[in-house]
Amino acid sequence: MKTLTLLRHAKSSWDDPVARDFDRPLNAKGHRAAVAIGHSLRSLGLAFDQVVASPAVRVTETLEGVEEGYGRDLVPTWDRRLYLASPATLLDVIHELSDAAGRVMLVGHNPGLEELALLLVPDSAGDALRSEVEAKFPTGSVAVLTFEIDRWADARPGEATLTRFVRPRDLDPSLGPGRD
Repeated sequence: MKTLTLLRHAKSSWDDPVARDFDRPLNAKGHRAAVAIGHSLRSLGLAFDQVVASPAVRVTETLEGVEEGYGRDLVPTWDRRLYLASPATLLDVIHELSDAAGRVMLVGHNPGLEELALLLVPDSAGDALRSEVEAKFPTGSVAVLTFEIDRWADARPGEATLTRFVRPRDLDPSLGPGRD
């Protein structure tokens, strides 16, 4: 079995006058959400053999906050392909993962992460978690998917099970929409 955790970067700042989208930092709410998500990952007992992340500033800062809440370093591999990646590119990255890594976290951006989750998890009637992802995969959210496979190269659309979906607002209502 393989476990894939998808983490969307936390809320970024549009007030910071950066020249490139790639350089946009987190805002204060985003930092608080990243720390809260880190606490949640720890309390859920989630562990990772490998972390692959977009090198965008908002992702690196998200991981710093997650590590603060999680209580240990995650030591990501930075992969430029994850920056604003399509689901097809993300699936290519997954297929290239080492089979020695049973629990992997991908950290990146929407719409790619949301579309990837929806691609991998079958559209079953009554699947409340999938419906929540389909409604919105907010910044700072985590989706945990499992596959009954031995090799990452065998990960296929419609064959994952969505076991958890955690949004920052689920952990602290002040991290929800419209809150500063």
